[in-house]
Amino acid sequence: MSTVTQILNWISNSLLLPVIVLLLAAMVASLVSLGGFFSTYLVLLQQRRKRSELLKKIRRSPELNPADFDEGSIFGCHLAELNALGWDELECEKRIAEIRQGYERELERAKFLTKVGPMLGLMGTLIPMGPALAGLASGNIGEMAYNMQIAFATTVVGCLVAGVGLLVYSVKRHWYTEEISNLQYVLDRHLERAAK
Repeated sequence: MSTVTQILNWISNSLLLPVIVLLLAAMVASLVSLGGFFSTYLVLLQQRRKRSELLKKIRRSPELNPADFDEGSIFGCHLAELNALGWDELECEKRIAEIRQGYERELERAKFLTKVGPMLGLMGTLIPMGPALAGLASGNIGEMAYNMQIAFATTVVGCLVAGVGLLVYSVKRHWYTEEISNLQYVLDRHLERAAK
């Protein structure tokens, strides 16, 4: 039994370095994701008013004017794509589904960080606890303190990675749902007018 325990301890201790490296990589990925999130947020703040005005025009006007589709905005670009498809229902539905899939792929990255951060943080916490307890049992307080420092640091970094992932995922999901909803509304509105 002691041989099995020693093998498990050896495997566990050998995983500490890869876990820390992966945790640092996840931290870098979350910071990059956060930077992209803030730049997208600034762009969307600038475009929000234009989109609202365009939606008001679409509600009032019986005909859609392609000149109103400002291709400098994300929403306007998507409307221009639907217009280029001739507002064909099947083709437009397919394009909206492709846009939705692109958004979902982008959200998967943030969702992955939300899941992997705590997992790596927990592994980074538990792995050094064995040597820390062994150090405590042998009276080596220095070794115990060192291992406890690693355990707490990996926990904090794992929580930070998960927090950034959750923030990015939650807010972007709201943005993308609103964008798809607006595109579907404009398509339905156009098809309804064309049917009359």
